[in-house]
Amino acid sequence: MLDEAPGPDRRDSSIRLWPVSALLKAIADSLEARFNPVAVQGEISGFSRAASGHCYFSLKDDDGQIRCAMFRRAATMLDFSPRDGLLVELRGRLGVYEARGELQLIVESMRQAGQGTLFEQFLKLKAKLQAEGLFNPDRKRDLPLMPTAIGVVTSLGAAALHDVVTALQRRVPHIPVIVYPASVQGTQAAGELRDALLKAYQRREVDVLLLVRGGGAMEDLWAFNDEPLARTIAESPIPIISGVGHETDFTIADFCADARAPTPTAAAELCAQPQAVWLGVLQAMALRLQNGVDRHVQTSSQRLDMAASSLARPSHFVTRQQARLASHQQNLQHAQRTTVSHMQNCLSLMQTHFGQAVARSTAQPKDRLASASMRLELLSPQLVLQRGYAWLASTEGQAITRVGQTHAGQAVRATLMDGQVDLMVTSPRLI
Repeated sequence: MLDEAPGPDRRDSSIRLWPVSALLKAIADSLEARFNPVAVQGEISGFSRAASGHCYFSLKDDDGQIRCAMFRRAATMLDFSPRDGLLVELRGRLGVYEARGELQLIVESMRQAGQGTLFEQFLKLKAKLQAEGLFNPDRKRDLPLMPTAIGVVTSLGAAALHDVVTALQRRVPHIPVIVYPASVQGTQAAGELRDALLKAYQRREVDVLLLVRGGGAMEDLWAFNDEPLARTIAESPIPIISGVGHETDFTIADFCADARAPTPTAAAELCAQPQAVWLGVLQAMALRLQNGVDRHVQTSSQRLDMAASSLARPSHFVTRQQARLASHQQNLQHAQRTTVSHMQNCLSLMQTHFGQAVARSTAQPKDRLASASMRLELLSPQLVLQRGYAWLASTEGQAITRVGQTHAGQAVRATLMDGQVDLMVTSPRLI
């Protein structure tokens, strides 16, 4: 007799029956006890940031991947922007997302792979060069508005060269582009970049230099953090635009250059205005010039029309000239009358003044003569004789004024008011 096969409801009593949530909780506890905390390295894939600030992505390598969640508190501590393809080191705790039964890593910290030592070197060199003034904005030069030639320092096989040339061909196809080839990755890259820059400095055949490279990990961009290269950039006689990596990538070369562009394509766009812009400027200038010429022609035409109108009716010109002559004649006659009247007034005034001056000049000598005559009469001895005095003189006519001038028997002559008397001195006596 055959044994009956066990039915589907037959159960092996040796296997424990788990509720789903309990099983997931047990797995989570096992992971916590055996693995956590955990550090893992891999490449970011499918990165997204929710409106809440939480970040979700997968961390993968060549053989597998794991789902990761990084909550807002930890995400705010990042000093870089995670992106797909970036190699990172994560630290966190393994767990189970019970809603879907998925294994996930709750990320507590993230840094770029190998960033520790390199980033410290980067910060140390950045602080040193900044203290020396290599990043000073006053040292940076203005970019040429209309370059006649553009130089590009990059690898001939780099995708950045294709991006730059494509952008320049689209915007300024008339401007020549000169490439100074150099490696942009590896131990020899920094030296080759310096040599390419020095060659461009020596030739002086371009007006602006583009130092470009596509994106990559910090190790890939490390050549652009070279100290001698930074000093070579700072000593450039030609304005330099640095377009290294993606928008979130920064290198020492970016700080030393005269301008930084977030991408190689942006560097090309930064150094050259589109041809259409300059054509628009030329069109605007041509329009302004044409308008100015039109206004000048219109003004000249109006002046010519006015001149032709005057020549077509000469009688008007004669009439205006006659009116001007009549006005001048009237002004001349008025001026003559005014001048004659003024001269007559002056003559009359001069006559009056002359008569008065003559009268004054005649009266003054008469007055002076009468005064002198009066003074002379007062001094005349005749007036003294009229008062009873006599003038005594010797027979020789010498005046006798003292008794001592006489002697007894001397003949003298006395002059009186109306004549002379001869006298004889009998005896002189002193009073």
